[in-house]
Amino acid sequence: LANKIELFKNGKVDEEKFRSLRLARGVYGQRQEGVQMIRIKLPYGKVSSNQLRRISEVADEYSRGRLHITTRQDIQIHYVDLDRTPELWAALEKDDITLREACGNTVRNVTASETAGIDPNEPFDVSPYAHAVFQYFLRNPISQEMGRKFKVSFSGTDEDTGLSYMHDLGFIAKMENGIRGFKVMLGGGLGSQPRHADVFYEFLATDKIIPLMEGVVRIFDRHGERKSRAKARMKFLIKDIGLEAFRRLVEEEQLAIPDKSVIIDADGYKTSIPKKVVAPVVEIADQKAYELWKSTNVIQQKQAEYVAIGIKVLLGDFYTDKARLLADLIDKYAAGELRLSLRQNILIPHVHEDLIPVVYTILEKLGFAAPGYNKAIDITA
Repeated sequence: LANKIELFKNGKVDEEKFRSLRLARGVYGQRQEGVQMIRIKLPYGKVSSNQLRRISEVADEYSRGRLHITTRQDIQIHYVDLDRTPELWAALEKDDITLREACGNTVRNVTASETAGIDPNEPFDVSPYAHAVFQYFLRNPISQEMGRKFKVSFSGTDEDTGLSYMHDLGFIAKMENGIRGFKVMLGGGLGSQPRHADVFYEFLATDKIIPLMEGVVRIFDRHGERKSRAKARMKFLIKDIGLEAFRRLVEEEQLAIPDKSVIIDADGYKTSIPKKVVAPVVEIADQKAYELWKSTNVIQQKQAEYVAIGIKVLLGDFYTDKARLLADLIDKYAAGELRLSLRQNILIPHVHEDLIPVVYTILEKLGFAAPGYNKAIDITA
């Protein structure tokens, strides 16, 4: 990236070409002169305590200490000097965090239900499959310069908390005859002309999802609109040629795809382990407020005796001082992991039921104990 910036400044790369290079590396333009927005790519919203501390360091050093959770489970920071983005990138990589393809005409961040792995109704945890898709398409040559961005999601249950109906490609976890797979949704989107995704497959085994997505991305890249940006999303291509014609193109493309089956090692996926802590005795000052918070913000996990705790983040904005204290909290009383949600909130999984009161008192001090997690009054912005 440093080399590309230097070439641009010396007039050896034109502005439009540099814009494409910059966006594919997670660096977005701002209206304010000389500064950029940085989008940090966090697959399916999973963030470790160490990653949260690293992001906080970067936001303080290169920006203004404000973190913004996006509707794609990313974190954005603003007012970053373009010349300093290469060193920012290097700092984030120390904790395995990337900006790559968080913006631009690429496969964007792979999103998923924030309750993946803990939902009592899920047939299996979709996290390993979302992670495998993220890894396969990151820096993949077939998806670096498409006509427009491409968005993919994973949902753990038929409730579709990953919102597959509004994605270019959505996967909903299913079991059929003891085999893991997904219902596949295709061609959804919002914008000025919203479109509900079509059912592409009622069931597709897990080893077929990457070959299928590669075929879909190739067809979108080859046949999608290139001249008019406003009509370049995949929903318009499907509207133009029809679902069955698109299906035929994707099936024909499978002949050219080298890997007909990509087995995803779900058992090898590293899950977080909850801390075993003796619950300290705490005094709840306002019992009524506590009970209301518990009724809206505490989610029972499929793991016996454990809950997830939701934090409502107003407009998705919070600051690094609180982020660091949150990292300390999840290290001490949870599993050192949190999930950012599609609704711009935070979920702390793997909290033992005995620890709910102490976690509540800490969150209350941080101003993170407002009731109404994921309710209609919680505005998405």
